[in-house]
Amino acid sequence: MNTERIKAQVLALPEVAAWPAMAGVFERAVDKPRPDWDLPVLACQAVGGEPSLAIPGAAAIACMQVSIILVDDMLDEDPRGEHLRSGIGPTANLALAFQAAGFGVLERANVDAVRLAAATESLAWLALATARGQDLDVQNLKGEENYWKVVRAKSTPFYGAALHIGALLGGAEPEIAAVLRDFGVLIGEIIQISDDLVDAFVTPANPDWRQGRNNLPILYARTAEHPDRQRFLALLPRIESDQALRQAQDILIKSGAVSYCAYHMIGRQRESRHLLEGVRFADPEPMLHLLAQQAQPVIKLLQASGSEIPAELLVES
Repeated sequence: MNTERIKAQVLALPEVAAWPAMAGVFERAVDKPRPDWDLPVLACQAVGGEPSLAIPGAAAIACMQVSIILVDDMLDEDPRGEHLRSGIGPTANLALAFQAAGFGVLERANVDAVRLAAATESLAWLALATARGQDLDVQNLKGEENYWKVVRAKSTPFYGAALHIGALLGGAEPEIAAVLRDFGVLIGEIIQISDDLVDAFVTPANPDWRQGRNNLPILYARTAEHPDRQRFLALLPRIESDQALRQAQDILIKSGAVSYCAYHMIGRQRESRHLLEGVRFADPEPMLHLLAQQAQPVIKLLQASGSEIPAELLVES
């Protein structure tokens, strides 16, 4: 983890140093494990670059993630959100400030103007695409087609841009950097499916249950034809009850909802490996390890539920 080096880059911005509330938010973010911040460094290593070259990119990604979380917490009415500490207005302003700070730290990257322009364009794509995805998400669009539409708009640009920027800063040719961007998009989809599964099985009921959000396993159990569908629908209004929640979660397993999620994860793992196999990386291990890591939460969930674990999810880096 390069947390301290990332922190130093962000807090060194004059605007952040002069804004105690902004510095405080970032300090609190640093206190929690942030493995996503290292994604640009991993991509840089994969293409043979010196890891330190990617630190400005990692700092930019850190700022973007903080900005996204500030907004998400407000939209989701998260009881842990900064908006409850600082208020809606100040928090919205901080979210804008962190987005701008991402571009500020990226400008300090030690690369030529062409690479810096490409990295900046990638960061702008991340910001705009995610905002569009958040707008779609708050509309709570129904159906699986809309589920994937929101995922591709909101959940994948962060990972695609993080790896793309790291590869560019590491000296990769544009074509190789583009492959890592596409790989990151697939990683983002795998992570979203994994998060949905984990959220569906936590106790007490995750907001996805209460708000009717398009969580993939819950969506499957609500809409697919299976023997327990009507019983599942009848349990949803009582989902705050631990007993009703356990029964609904049991149906997620029996109905095939969990297997359906595993099916989608396996397909994206195959596609991800195919992308990596098409490129000669200086060190492919960081990307292979990143891919293998994404299955771990789902494997643990399947083990805990006594479900069969597909062999392809057990493939190591």
